[in-house]
Amino acid sequence: MATETESKFSNSPAELDNSTSNMLSGDEDQTQAIMLPNEINGNWTSRETSIHEARLKAKAKRRLRKNSSRDSGRGDSLSDNGESSRNVVPTSPKGKMLDRKSRMGKGRGLPKKGGAGGKGVWGTPGEVYDLEEVDVRDPNYDEDQENCVYETVVLPLDEGVFQKTVTPIVQEYFEHGDTNEVLELLNNLNLGEMKCTVPVLAVSLALEGKASHRELTSRLLSDLCGKVLTTNDVEKSFDMLLKDLPELALDTPGAPQLVGQFIARAVADDILSKSYIESYKGKVDCENARAALGRATVLLSMKRGGLRLDNVWGTGGGQRPVEQLVQEIDMLLKEYQVSGDLAEAEHCLQELEVPHFHHELVYKAVVMVLESTGETTFKMILKLLKSLWESSVITVDQMNRGFERVYKEIPDIHLDVPQAYTVMERFVEQCHQMGFIVKELRDLCPSRGRKRFVSEGDGGRFK
Repeated sequence: MATETESKFSNSPAELDNSTSNMLSGDEDQTQAIMLPNEINGNWTSRETSIHEARLKAKAKRRLRKNSSRDSGRGDSLSDNGESSRNVVPTSPKGKMLDRKSRMGKGRGLPKKGGAGGKGVWGTPGEVYDLEEVDVRDPNYDEDQENCVYETVVLPLDEGVFQKTVTPIVQEYFEHGDTNEVLELLNNLNLGEMKCTVPVLAVSLALEGKASHRELTSRLLSDLCGKVLTTNDVEKSFDMLLKDLPELALDTPGAPQLVGQFIARAVADDILSKSYIESYKGKVDCENARAALGRATVLLSMKRGGLRLDNVWGTGGGQRPVEQLVQEIDMLLKEYQVSGDLAEAEHCLQELEVPHFHHELVYKAVVMVLESTGETTFKMILKLLKSLWESSVITVDQMNRGFERVYKEIPDIHLDVPQAYTVMERFVEQCHQMGFIVKELRDLCPSRGRKRFVSEGDGGRFK
């Protein structure tokens, strides 16, 4: 036995290195050859024990290398003792666990499923889906669904929503005057039981407005009847107006007379029956309602100066023909010449709502002075023009334009009125002294020596 042992230990160191290298199965990190036999704490160990320890160390290193490559992004690694170490700084600020790229190193970096695999995505961009065919074998299939017709249901308006919705429509109508637009807007609403309240709202707003607004309201009621409103709806509307007259009269003192004119106009437009007024005889206790019905009865039984009831409100200047405006102004001056009421003349002129056409009144008034034979008309027209000037009803531009029109036509007027130049010079001088025409306009007044008015290229002067 001693001889065998000695022969085993008599082998060369090179042979021992080769045998040890073969047992470690190609470990590349094993840089030092294991010298067997080894001495531990002064004792000699056997060769089998040393080989076992070398295998354990190689196995631990392989485990360390594998875990460090797997957990390099998490900052976790194993020490030589197999313990976890969390003090290692990760190679990526986000960490590989938050990285959406493939860890296998495969692919070209394109989005998954062509961009159609994300959350909330229905398909690739630009993809068009065909209509899904109904499967008759589907347990939820209902044959009646194929014949269903789906419609949008609009809830009827209550009183609060009605006021907020319809009031702007009527106010805008007073600006544009297009009844077709109002008709289209109302057809898109489900008025329900509030249908008969539309005329009440329109008339209430018109009472607070101008005469042109009342004329537009009468036209609106006439156009809505038969399309949005029925004759019964119109009658109910006027019943409500007569009932609310005491409250309306608080804001508009002339409400009873105005409502009576609305009733008369509605009867003339055939949207209210002629027997409507007669149905109230002996049944009205309210004083305001009796005044309104009495006003309507008077208007229906007489002619207002040759004007029909369709002109009971008059018409705004932008909607009335020029010929009709000229007739209104001529009638205004004749009534003033008879009555001499300056306030009434001013009121009638403002009701025409034609501030851009006031030069016609100045022109007509001066011509009336030239054609008159006495001093009465001369003094009354002076007083009228001065009053309209001081109240700013007639502006400087309109006053000058009216006199310039007379200057241009005085040669023709002179043919019919021989004293036209003399009266014109005296009238213009009086106007200048009273302060409602300027000195430049007075100097332009024509005389017998300069009868031709040059309006082009000479600043509008006479020669």
